[in-house]
Parts: sequence; structure tokens; C-alpha cells
Amino acid sequence: MAPTGDLCSVPALLARNAQKFGNSAAYREKEFGIWQSWTWAETADEVRAIALGYMALGLDRDDRVAIIGRNRPAHYWAMVAAQMCGAVPVPLYQDANAEEMAYVLQHCGARFVICGDQEQVDKVLEIQDQAPNIEQILYYDKRGMRKYDHAHLNWLEDVKAEGRAAHARLEAELDKRTAELTYDHTCVMLYTSGTTGKPKGVVLSNRNIIETSKNSSEFDHLRHTDEVLAYLPMAWVGDFIFSIGQAMWAGFCVNCPESPETMMTDLREIGPTYYFAPPRIFETQLTSVMIRMEDAGKFKKRLFDRYMAVARRVGPAILDGKPVSGMDRFAYWLGNILVYGPLKNTLGFSRVRVGYTAGEAIGPEIFEFYRSLGINLKQLYGQTEASVFITQQPDGEVRNDTVGVPSPGVEVKIADNGEVFYRSAGTFVEYYKNPESTADTKDPEGWVATGDAGFFEPDTGHLRIIDRAKDVGKMSDGSLFAPKYVENKLKFYPDILEAVVFGNGRDMCTAFINIDLTAVGNWAERNNIAYASYQELAGHPRVLETIQNHVEEVNKSVAEDTMLSGCQIHRFLVLHKELDADDGELTRTRKVRRRIIEEKFADLITALYDGSKSVYTETEVTYEDGRKGKITATLELRDAAVMQPQHTRMAAE
Repeated sequence: MAPTGDLCSVPALLARNAQKFGNSAAYREKEFGIWQSWTWAETADEVRAIALGYMALGLDRDDRVAIIGRNRPAHYWAMVAAQMCGAVPVPLYQDANAEEMAYVLQHCGARFVICGDQEQVDKVLEIQDQAPNIEQILYYDKRGMRKYDHAHLNWLEDVKAEGRAAHARLEAELDKRTAELTYDHTCVMLYTSGTTGKPKGVVLSNRNIIETSKNSSEFDHLRHTDEVLAYLPMAWVGDFIFSIGQAMWAGFCVNCPESPETMMTDLREIGPTYYFAPPRIFETQLTSVMIRMEDAGKFKKRLFDRYMAVARRVGPAILDGKPVSGMDRFAYWLGNILVYGPLKNTLGFSRVRVGYTAGEAIGPEIFEFYRSLGINLKQLYGQTEASVFITQQPDGEVRNDTVGVPSPGVEVKIADNGEVFYRSAGTFVEYYKNPESTADTKDPEGWVATGDAGFFEPDTGHLRIIDRAKDVGKMSDGSLFAPKYVENKLKFYPDILEAVVFGNGRDMCTAFINIDLTAVGNWAERNNIAYASYQELAGHPRVLETIQNHVEEVNKSVAEDTMLSGCQIHRFLVLHKELDADDGELTRTRKVRRRIIEEKFADLITALYDGSKSVYTETEVTYEDGRKGKITATLELRDAAVMQPQHTRMAAE
């Protein structure tokens, strides 16, 4: 497919935006409580200055430029500036430890590293001997950097100043390199989260990013007046597509919050019109709402319960433009004035025109809660290797149990074993330095194996994802085992932060559960229950009783699904620690690493299956400063009531 006009690279889109939307806001950042804004014309000037500065420091074509830090306009500009020079940006997870960074920096062969602050500089210096290609380290925030050896360290502002000073000498070469960029040049290299092993470097071309951004922007009618909040990790493909790809294509404004702690306040202040969050964010926000309602007075609580019942009944239908009675429409209008409007304003969702969630399945109840408020929340299904989009839900065809229809320009097929395959203009070029994995994932015709099991509904053409193909298995009686399906139902409850279900090849399912310290801690305070640690609260008899009730309610729901009724949880325990990426139990995108958990907590799994009532365990943990330690605990194992599957009950009747 040929590019539109000369718009065959991100720098070309930036140049167009500087001309077309020159005075419109392009990037905003909150610093010291104040929003600073840059127009598209100012953004183009900043990016050009960084690119000239790179060249003054000797950046060559095809060099790798690593970017490590939180969402800031300067970090996005640093990526686009690298592209202008013919180099390849490689964003890293800012919360990765030095060892994880060492692997990526060494594997991609980065010559330049852009660091957000002193913490990131320290991590890079610590592992520099493992990544000998690094020649220049640039940093944005100069606090704490005064006494460092600056032979190969530069403040980004100084680099920009040097670039501007050298413009007469270097701009002809910069213009030449930018003009050389084609649809087939590499746009970005993003590393997978590494759920099963070492992360892989996914090479995405300008064609991949621009065609995907164009198609997805047109699908949802994104325009230059839209606003988006950039708060997800810059190393994640979704953030790259939303904050660079679609932003450059549609010309909308990207807003960077001050910090994770102020994110919710900043979200309310910006009121984005286009919003994306993984299920965990929506779960956390719903937990916060429910906690506040528990603390509210009786009148407020009654009002909330009454109008939320109306919202659940008719809200999604009104949102989709379906017929609703005049009385219900009036009740919903009143509810919007009294409850939904103020609640959406508190959440920062008053102006959301298009909202998406993806990354993993969202609990149906959570999904319906937001849609009932009139928020146009939809699901999409995607991967890094697809430049995000594989399927999307069109307006008016939104369901909680599907991920929509193939995105524009995407073909999807289901293999005989149930695995989902796709191909599109967004399909990645290759895994960097890994031809074997590339060949295993993408066939010669361009079809990519997603690793997910699913099927198309014959009547709607919507795709349903069951689980990761490698995680879907069979119980010992031959019934289907799909752990994610049950885990997502459990995580609907505000008290439950994470769940891991076991049962493949066994005669019953069991589960590990992490409580949500915020929600359960709030409950403990309201009930005058003292606790000194997560571990103490997680083992409290009343907490265990509450979790047991949740597990049994989920079992009732699972029993109603003919295909998956064998996945009811027979026994469970509440873990004595939160699953943590620093301990290797989660990826940096907070996906569960099942194999590692199975190995690390093998003694607990054994106890769940041998009928033990309690088990003593010792677990190694990593503290915030990187030190290792051990925690010990004696955990109570509980039996949960399971229900007769619905089809069995009906047959008996």
C-alpha cells in the first residue's frame, strides 16, 4: 500500500502538523502543579533542535537511541528526533531494574541513552560494562547531576542549544536524512513484556505505525481537537500508537501528567475525549468509587444505589441509541444530573467520546458499570506485533464478552486448534536478531500466530477470546480449563487485586488470591480492625471469610457456562505477599508469569491439592532498594462450595 502523498514517516507527519495545525496545542505537561503547553509549530522546533544536537554528538543512521523515563513531551520528542536522524528509538520501561535494562540495552546495541532523571542515569551507569555500545547518556532532569563525570553525560537542554548553534553546519545533512525516510524504514523497536522468557525486540516500520494510526483514527473519527492523557509506559506499544502514531496522524493533543500520584487529579483537569486504560486501571477506579460510597451517608448511598440500578438497566441501551421508554429515559436523565454526571466528573470522564480497554479481558460487570454511566467504553484486541490493533468494537456493537470485529485493513482467521491468526499493514517486520522466533510467529504469507485461543460468533462476526492458547488446557475429566476466564471474574470484586487459577490436567481447580490493600485496608479501618502489614491483613479470619464468599459467587457464575463449568474453584488461599514484577512474578505490564509462580510457590500448590488445612512457607522478596530478603508465613487453605453445572441441573429436571 502506498503512503498518502509524502507522509511516509513520523517526521513528515510532524512537518505537516506544524503547517496545518501550527497554533493548536500538541503536547502538554504538568510540572510543579502548572500545565505547560507546546503548539505543533513549537514541537517541530524542539524536535529539530534535539535532532541537530544528536548529530553534533555523532548520531549515525540506523543507530539505536534508548529512551527511559516517565511520559514527558521531551521524551516523545527525543524519539521523533532520533527518527529524523535516520536512527531507531527504543523506549524502555522506567520501572525496570538495572539487570532488565542491561539485557535490552545490550541486545539492541544502543549508542545513545536518554534518561528522564538521576535514578535512570544511575541504573544505566551501573550496567554500562554489560552494554559497551553506549557512548552518550543524555538526561532531562538535571537535579542531582552536578557532581557526575560529564565526559559522556549531557543535559538535554545543552544538547538542544548545541543543535541550534550548529544549525547552519548540520541542517542540510539532517534534511537529507529526513528526506531519505521511506515507508519501509524502521519507525520504532519495542520489547515484549517477556511472559515466557527474555523480551523480544519487535521491529515496527513506518508503514506499520502510520497505516495502523490512519485506519484506527478513521475508525473512531479522531480529530485534531481531541485530547488524550499519556500515562502508560512509553515502552508499551499502545502508548506509542496513541501518543505518537495517532497523535501525529490526527493532530490531537497529548497531555502528560505530573506523576503517578497526581494522575487522577490531572485526568480530571484535562478531561480527555479519547482515553485508554488497561482493565486494572478501571478496576482501581471502580474500587475507589465503591470505597467512597461505603463511607457516604445513608441518603447519598440510597440515591447512588437507586440510580445505578436505573443505569444498569437502561444506560447501555441509551448509549447505543436503542429504543428506551420515556419513563426510563426520564429516570436516566434525572440520574445523570444527580449521580452519573458528578461521578463522571470525579473520574475525569465527563468528555470521553471514545474509550478503550485492552491488554487482558475486563470483568463484564466492570465493563457494564462504566457503559451504564454513558461512557463509550469499548474493547479492542491487539499485540505489539500488530502495532496494537487486531479487532475493535464499532459504536453500537459493543459487548462485554467479545473484542469486536477485525480492525480496518486487518484479516483474522481461526486455525483448526482454535488459535487466532491475523495479517495486516501493521504486522511487524521481524524480531530483532531472532530469525527463528520470527519464522515461528509469522509465516511466509504474513499470517501471525497470536498465541490466543478464540472463535468468531457465527451470528455477529465478533471475535471471542477464551484465553492464552498455551494456558487453555483440559481438566483430567476432559472438560475445558481456561484460567483467565475465572481470574477476571474474581478481579471484579474490589477486595481482590490479582488471582491465579491452577487446574490443567488435574481433577479440580484451585487458586491463589491477592487482596487489594487499599480496599481491604479501608474496610479494616471502618471496622476498627488493627493490622501491621499486608501479610497480617491477608490472613485475618474475616478477610478470608469475605474472599470465600466472593469465590463461591464466582463459582455460581462459572457453573452457568456450559463450556467452562469445570473451572469452578474447589480450594484457595490468600497469598502472604503481593505478586510483584520486581520478584519476577509479573511482567512490567503486570501480566501474570504463570510458570514462574508455579515453580516459586510449588509447595503452596501441592498443599492445595493434598487436602492440607494450612501450610508453612518461606518466600524470597526484593525490597525497593534492590536488597533481597525472606518472609515466612503459615497460610490457611480453604474449601469453597462448588455448584452443579447448569446443563447437568437442567438434565436432572
